[in-house]
Amino acid sequence: MKTIDELLADGVSGKRVFVRADLNVPLADGTITDDGRIRAVLPTVKALAEAGAKVVVASHLGRPKGAPDPAFSLLPAAERLGELLGAPVAFAQDTVGPAAHDAVDGLQPGQVAVIENLRFNAGETSKDDTERAEFADRLAALADVYVGDGFGAVHRKHASVYDLPKKLPHYAGYLIATEVGVLKKLTEDVKRPYVVALGGAKVSDKLAVIDALLGKADRLLIGGGMAYTFLKAKGYEVGISLLQEDQIPAVTEYMQRAEKQGVELVLPVDVLVSREFPDLKTKAPADYTVVDADKIPADQEGLDIGPKTRELYASKLTDAATVFWNGPMGVFEHPDYAGGTKAVAQALLDSDGFTVVGGGDSAAAVRTLGFDENAFGHISTGGGASLEHLEGKTLPGLAALED
Repeated sequence: MKTIDELLADGVSGKRVFVRADLNVPLADGTITDDGRIRAVLPTVKALAEAGAKVVVASHLGRPKGAPDPAFSLLPAAERLGELLGAPVAFAQDTVGPAAHDAVDGLQPGQVAVIENLRFNAGETSKDDTERAEFADRLAALADVYVGDGFGAVHRKHASVYDLPKKLPHYAGYLIATEVGVLKKLTEDVKRPYVVALGGAKVSDKLAVIDALLGKADRLLIGGGMAYTFLKAKGYEVGISLLQEDQIPAVTEYMQRAEKQGVELVLPVDVLVSREFPDLKTKAPADYTVVDADKIPADQEGLDIGPKTRELYASKLTDAATVFWNGPMGVFEHPDYAGGTKAVAQALLDSDGFTVVGGGDSAAAVRTLGFDENAFGHISTGGGASLEHLEGKTLPGLAALED
């Protein structure tokens, strides 16, 4: 995989460089609530601009259905990118139409333009190879060189991720180069003990990675909504907690395999329960109690790991040489149920090992809860991509850059 440093060494002054970024930031009423993904691509964009390239930044945002939708416009992301760069950023109101060509044609060396949401064109996500290739051809007309730096999208076989780099000289940006290096430390050159903390809502989202990690990790710590399917598989009452009953057979098998393979699979020993889900808008104080994990009332739901579990999980992370954490331990968006996620984050900070926060809600939680991002070994920008790599899957966007 050739990197951006090789491209810069060859010279890019005056060249149109297409940067496939991941500007898929969360928005609330048109306002960005977490700009972490924009900041992650800054080193690549800055380096290219400072070297005199005409930088064309492209990304998706949300899941529009192959047509323009103002709710998913990249304009707020383009404006924020300009603020962070400290320089004007042109914005094209289409992807490959007249506005995009005008914006790119108007660039002077060292300037940056952002084109509109790639998913406003059905060709971006099409499963039809021909339709996808045709859209990639139209994107290729905007550039001379391709730089892949949208790690959060490399597990997607999309036109701008998979097809476009095959049509242009292609290089990996700084973010992707960093992410690939981190993934090697989690899969090929692992220092032990290797501890993985998994949370989030659905156990079905994590089954494949659990399957893969049973042969690699020394300990698995399970939290979040997915924990209740494990507790149910042990025969516990879980009340009205999030539960995927159809996954109980798979979870049971994994618990048995973990025991046979000597992998320590750790479940919550106590939880915070309530009859009502908290109001995440007003953040009004919640009415909850702490109960042992095997004593959840039938009319209540678990919303966070309890204080004993927080201490337990912290102790299981103390001696770790490598830690991968993906998924919050509870409903961290509400202050009364953020304690479990805070405890895991703090345990990672207190660890002397190499700590990786695996993107998605975990990365958002770190920033929302006020932790210093630089204190962690690495905060990934791609939760899904990280998980699929750990599962052993080939990621289309990385494969395209390696060709």
